[in-house]
Amino acid sequence: MKSCETAALSTTTTTDFLASLLQSSKTKSETCDSQEFSHHLLMDFVTWEFNAFLWVSLIAVTALLLRKVVKVFRAWAQARKIPGPPCPSFYGHSKLISRENLTEVLSVLHKKYGSIVKLWLGPTQLLVSMNDPELIKEMLLKAEDKLPLTGRAFRLAFGPSSLFVSSFEKVQRRRESLATELNGRLIERAPVIPTKVVDCIMERVNKFMAEGNFDCKMVSQHMAFTLLGSTLFGDTFLVWSKATAYEELLMMIAKDACFWASYSVTPYWKQGFWRYQHLCTKLKFLTQDIVQQCRKNYKFFLHKDENLHNENVNMGMESASGAPSCSGVEMPDNLFSRELNGHLSAREEPCGNIMGVMFHGCLTTTGLIDNLLVRLVTHPKLQDKIYAEIIMTRNGSMKQDQQCVDKMHLLLATVYESARLLPSGPLLQRCSLKHDISLKTGVTIPAGAVMVVPVQLVQMDDSSWGQDASEFNPYRFLSKAENRSDLVLDTSCRGNAEKCVRPGDSSFFLNDPNNNVAFLPFGSGTRACVGQKFVIQGVATLFASLLEQYEIRLESGSKGESEPTMNDTIFQLLPSPDIVFVRRNS
Repeated sequence: MKSCETAALSTTTTTDFLASLLQSSKTKSETCDSQEFSHHLLMDFVTWEFNAFLWVSLIAVTALLLRKVVKVFRAWAQARKIPGPPCPSFYGHSKLISRENLTEVLSVLHKKYGSIVKLWLGPTQLLVSMNDPELIKEMLLKAEDKLPLTGRAFRLAFGPSSLFVSSFEKVQRRRESLATELNGRLIERAPVIPTKVVDCIMERVNKFMAEGNFDCKMVSQHMAFTLLGSTLFGDTFLVWSKATAYEELLMMIAKDACFWASYSVTPYWKQGFWRYQHLCTKLKFLTQDIVQQCRKNYKFFLHKDENLHNENVNMGMESASGAPSCSGVEMPDNLFSRELNGHLSAREEPCGNIMGVMFHGCLTTTGLIDNLLVRLVTHPKLQDKIYAEIIMTRNGSMKQDQQCVDKMHLLLATVYESARLLPSGPLLQRCSLKHDISLKTGVTIPAGAVMVVPVQLVQMDDSSWGQDASEFNPYRFLSKAENRSDLVLDTSCRGNAEKCVRPGDSSFFLNDPNNNVAFLPFGSGTRACVGQKFVIQGVATLFASLLEQYEIRLESGSKGESEPTMNDTIFQLLPSPDIVFVRRNS
């Protein structure tokens, strides 16, 4: 009986043990199933999120592409209303034209299709050219932006800047402040500076002459660089030991700026690009150096002025009228800090605006001075008349230390005519990045299209400048007092121009060239050159001081027929002539 009970108990214990094992196994199985379920649920959620992200990305990219496609088709539809040659291929006319022959191509097309012509440079890039002065005036007032390539060239060379960007909205305030500075205080200083500038230039010229012959282009480059640098930085720039290195670096950067900016993606993989960036970095350090030199000199003269003032106060005397005083001296760096570099954003390069002004100003001013030198050496009688005008104006001036160029009408007219015949660039380029441009003629130019003006064609058009439009005639900007009008062209002097005006003749007045809408060497409209008045005033004052002391002649043996020649309605420059400066007798 006991054995049976023991067996039953043993069986019960075994059964309970097995049941507990089964229960434990079941619990573990349920736990594993729960963990596996959670894992699958998490994986499903991640997959769903990733798929949602892919769908959103696909929809966004598709919408962006559709927007671009719609924009392209819209541009094609609007461009169909603009006259122009049919596209020879999907890539447009880009393979048929080049930078060198574009002006000639536009000249032929305007004769065939009228005052407004289109060219497709690619499937999405439209170029629209205009040669009618009234249309150009309207376009330049409405098209406020510049090509992105321009802003990219300045950004790669000098860093982010608020002065040289494509969008007019971003640059408007800075342009206004710079225009105030250039056309205000700097123009007031300009008549005094060139005397020292001429001495500095001639010191360099004499060094060139000792080494061998030099041409107009070399001289004009140095003249423009010295004029602009001394005007912006003051007398400190004229004695700066690194000025020559700065000039050479600036010209080296100018040579390659557009090439590297033409890449749609910055070419970090090219060694040449890093060499170019190294040059830009060296230029930045030199710019910082000249700014620091200006600050040191300003502090020195300020301290000297305070000491002199204290001495006079102690002696009970007022400051002598001839004593050097800093009270009327504008610290050069004030211009950069307040106008060029004021209110910089965190992304802007501190010296970027300064380098940009030097870069752009030197290139444009060099072209004008080069043209003017060629005209003077090839027209010696005109040079003699200008010299006589300078002497007469100087003798009648109350300020013998300044050049009164406002009274030198023939000199200013010669500057204007030189700028008219050979502007700094063959094309004046504008665009509208956001809005279409609707002209009064009913033509609508789509946003993003490149709008160009073939400047040479417009500035040598007979309808705007008369039958002698392609000839050098500075007297066209002068008019008789009794017949003075708002027109720039003076037809009474045509054919016998040199006998029309005598030096000091008060019966002739200088007309404002900007009254003629076809005068475009400095652009027009909202993005016109803010330094036009400053450049004209500065160059005229420089030449007044230069011609007063020196006569400019062709180097013996140099070809005298260095006049630009006409080739299919545009000027083709011959090599710059070799020139010499001969000091006049006192």
